[in-house]
Amino acid sequence: MSGHSKWANIKHKKGAADAKRGKAFTRLIKEITVAARMGGGDPDGNPRLRSAIASARSENMPKDNIIRGIKKGTGELEGEVYDEILYEGYGPGGVAVLVECMTDNRNRTVADIRHYFAKSNGNLGESGCVAYMFDKKGMMLVDKAGTSEEELMDLAIEAGADDVVEEEEHFQIITAPEDFDEVRENLEKAGVAFVEASLTMIPQTIVDVAEEKSAKALLKLLDSLEGHEDVQHVHANFDISDELMEKLS
Repeated sequence: MSGHSKWANIKHKKGAADAKRGKAFTRLIKEITVAARMGGGDPDGNPRLRSAIASARSENMPKDNIIRGIKKGTGELEGEVYDEILYEGYGPGGVAVLVECMTDNRNRTVADIRHYFAKSNGNLGESGCVAYMFDKKGMMLVDKAGTSEEELMDLAIEAGADDVVEEEEHFQIITAPEDFDEVRENLEKAGVAFVEASLTMIPQTIVDVAEEKSAKALLKLLDSLEGHEDVQHVHANFDISDELMEKLS
C-alpha cells in the first residue's frame, strides 16, 4: 500500500496548485454530471451522486455549480456527454498504472494518454492487463496533526471501516467499496475532517523503483496524466525511497 500512499501524499501537496487552475472543480463537475446521468438527480437515492456532492462541498464548490452539474446529468440543461474509460499500462520500472478518464472525445484522450506513456518509455496496454493487480476500496485520509490514532481507530471501526493505517503525514481509513458512503457519513457526523475521501484502487503488490532515472520518468508520467483535463484519477503500484524522493524533489 506504500506506493499508493506516497502518490496520494504527492497529489495532496500539489492540491493547492490544482485548485488554482480549476482542475479540482472540473473533475468534480464531471463526476457529478455522470453520477446524475447514471443514477438520477436525487442524492438520497443515488450514493455515487451523494459522494460526489460531499467531495465538491469539501472543496468549497459553490452550490450553483453543483446544481448545474446535476441538471446537465439529468438532461435539464444542455452539456457535454462524458464516457467513462479505464486505461491500463506499464510505466518506467515496470510499474502498473491505471488511468480513470471521463471524456467527450475518446480519440483525443487515448492519443494523449498513449503519448504520455511512450514519452516516458512506458507502454499503454490492453484492457485488463494490470487491473487485476488492484483492489477497489474506499479510502479517507485524515491529517495526523491533532488526531489520536486510538480515538480515530475506535470511531472508524464503529462506523464500519475495515482498517486504519498510519502513514507519514496521514491516517488512512480503508473501507469496502459498498460501505464507503455510510462510513464517510458516520465519521463526518462524529466530527472527523478528511484531507481526501474517495473510492480508489489499492495495489496488491508494490514495485520498488530504486533507479533515479526510472523514478524521475515515472513521476513525470504520473504528473502528466494527473494534469490532463480528461483524467479523473491515476493509480500506480510503486514505492520510491524517502531518500530518492528527497533527491528528486
